[in-house]
Amino acid sequence: MTPGYKKEFIIFGLVAVAMAAIIWWQRHPQYSWKKDLEYRLDVDFNKTREEVTEYIKQYIPEVTDEQIDAWTASGKLEAMERHGEIRYFKYAARNLFRLDTAAMRRFEAIEGTPSPLDNHSGVDAVNLPQIIADVKATGNPIAQPRQMHVKFTLTVKADAVPAGKTIRCWLPYPRSDVPRQTNIRFIEAGPNGDKGIFSGNASRHSTLYLEAEAVAGQPTVFYEEFEYTASGEWHDLSKADIKPYDTTTDLYKEYTAEREKHIVFTDRIKALADSLTQGIDNPYEQAKALFTYIDPAYPWASAREYSTQENLPEYVLDNHHGDCGMVTLLLLTMCRYKGIPCHFQSGFMMHPGDDNMHDWGELYFEGVGWVPVDMSFGFPPFATGDYLAANPDTKYFYLGGIDSYRMVVNSDYGCDLIPRKKYPRSETVDFQRGEVEWEGGNLYFPDWTWNLEIEYLN
Repeated sequence: MTPGYKKEFIIFGLVAVAMAAIIWWQRHPQYSWKKDLEYRLDVDFNKTREEVTEYIKQYIPEVTDEQIDAWTASGKLEAMERHGEIRYFKYAARNLFRLDTAAMRRFEAIEGTPSPLDNHSGVDAVNLPQIIADVKATGNPIAQPRQMHVKFTLTVKADAVPAGKTIRCWLPYPRSDVPRQTNIRFIEAGPNGDKGIFSGNASRHSTLYLEAEAVAGQPTVFYEEFEYTASGEWHDLSKADIKPYDTTTDLYKEYTAEREKHIVFTDRIKALADSLTQGIDNPYEQAKALFTYIDPAYPWASAREYSTQENLPEYVLDNHHGDCGMVTLLLLTMCRYKGIPCHFQSGFMMHPGDDNMHDWGELYFEGVGWVPVDMSFGFPPFATGDYLAANPDTKYFYLGGIDSYRMVVNSDYGCDLIPRKKYPRSETVDFQRGEVEWEGGNLYFPDWTWNLEIEYLN
């Protein structure tokens, strides 16, 4: 080959490679978290002012523009500018009747019941005294077991993925390293009838990984069935012999450290924690002071997706409300700052008639060990008056205790799945609903649905 032809051949080859790269990129555009985040925000903030007003008028027919403006300015109606116009959080109107006292009264006058509603209090009003009585009688902090048969289903919508492409799916599975969670028995999984890959306790997120090929025009249904036993737990910390921490241990260093993104010792959090624990040295009493403050100060409300937020505890302080994971992380951040080891824990509340995703945590006290804490359940609404007089330990039950209706899936937040996921998770912090992706990207929540079925065996 002559030098001239050789040069032309090389140039032709480079052009061909460049053209192939351009075609590949067009068919497989480079992933962008910035674009992904914008999409996620659009999904969350999808209500117009008119839609929000229409919902509110069900309970406050005479609502004015000035009231809408005031609620928006205060954050009781959460809104954000999207593409040049104000859009409201999809649950903003519903949250108003949880966050504004006057609106809550209007809701109660029409519905005959306070807002927000919960259906688990009746179960807990019976379950908590049973746990306390058993623990006092036996000395075993784990009591009142409940055996459950569970079917969890994740359904990817038809044609969300091109036909013939492999869908990768991670389903939540109960952990086996939690003393109050026992007798875990796998039954079956699908759609291919195989067991898939269990992460076991190697990951902080316990998963069952499955794959399936997309079929044109048909949804892809992933499922798992299993049984397990959940027990309640309670430690009477008011009478415990809590010893000083050995600050040189690996446990102490790991669980009092800051954690990327959502356990950060900001100046505001440090100042608040210091003010609430001023003059208190005992770790339990410090935790009690923080717990006592957070419960009434930050009422529960539906929250936008965690993946769209920079710092969940700071969100709570800014907006004066938060959901279960948010207030849990606020408590844990302040506890870690004060030198109390703690970690995130989550999965599901499995109460009859009120099962749902839920987050809580665990605190570590020297001389006692790890104990549960549920900041969102806080002070039980039924623990007042004659009931509290008869059951005084129920007031602070959720500081050192947990009911019998839980499924623990996660012992931390924001960790890698097994096998590792290629694209950022739909829920980058927690893991409960499951996760799905294919070679073209993550499948976000509008592309699939999930369902939890529980049969109570005792």
